[in-house]
Amino acid sequence: MYSQTKIAIPIFQSKISEVIEVAKDCIDKGADVLEFRIDALKNPDFKEIKKAIDEINFPIIATNRIITEGGSFKGSEEERIDILYKCCDIVEYVDIELQSDDEYINRIHDTGVKTIVSYHDFKKTPELDEITYIVKKEQELGDIAKVAFMPNDLDDTLKILAILSHFDNTIAISMSDLGSYTRIMASKFDSPITFAAGRDVTAPGQIDIETMKALLNMNLNIME
Repeated sequence: MYSQTKIAIPIFQSKISEVIEVAKDCIDKGADVLEFRIDALKNPDFKEIKKAIDEINFPIIATNRIITEGGSFKGSEEERIDILYKCCDIVEYVDIELQSDDEYINRIHDTGVKTIVSYHDFKKTPELDEITYIVKKEQELGDIAKVAFMPNDLDDTLKILAILSHFDNTIAISMSDLGSYTRIMASKFDSPITFAAGRDVTAPGQIDIETMKALLNMNLNIME
């Protein structure tokens, strides 16, 4: 039985032309979903973003990450959310951070787009009860919960496995090389999505798409 976990590849490019080029390359390499990191664009303009999404014509997660969680968007919070809101009708998923105002999260979720409510900490991994609280809150607000934390030791990575084993519709990641195995184990817990690297590594511990596909036993040539 092959994994049902989708492999998403983030696209972190500053120009729309490069986004389209890298997207096509990632599709050729076997991505199931593309994460369009809108915050990487030098001058994000929705008309150009829409043109790119239309041309790529592939399942996409629209992400406009805030600076405090590893993002690069330099506009106002209202501008950041407005771009995500406009994307709701043209993408499969929208990722919005839990620390965003509930009103913004509800506005996006109410469009009917699959909403990934996320939380990232690049410095530490909280205690398990705190992670559990975060995931429960995310699931109340959206369709898929996502947490990603930096481990300080192996025990921190095991907290992520505990979350994956306890919650459905949850993406849980332990970052860095120490936690990279959790990206692979996600499929064993039927996590909806795991993340791999195409041309760009956008988080510590991401595994390249070719290796990820082999490890998840999802190589399409083998399936045929």
